[in-house]
Amino acid sequence: MSMELRPELSEYRYALYCRSDRLDLSYKPAPPVALYRDKALAASHGARMWPSTYSIIDLLGEELPCRGRA
Repeated sequence: MSMELRPELSEYRYALYCRSDRLDLSYKPAPPVALYRDKALAASHGARMWPSTYSIIDLLGEELPCRGRA
């Protein structure tokens, strides 16, 4: 039986988005691809997978993607 620890979601501050909508590959932004504790790791993953379109949002910062929406 597996004994993995349950992740503490509050520790995952950075959300990585592929932003395929920037290339007209989708009609609206998609949910985040992954959540990270470390911004540098999120940036490394984004740069390798989607070098010209990825974005990282600090979930505890001022740039929340849903801020201001009702």
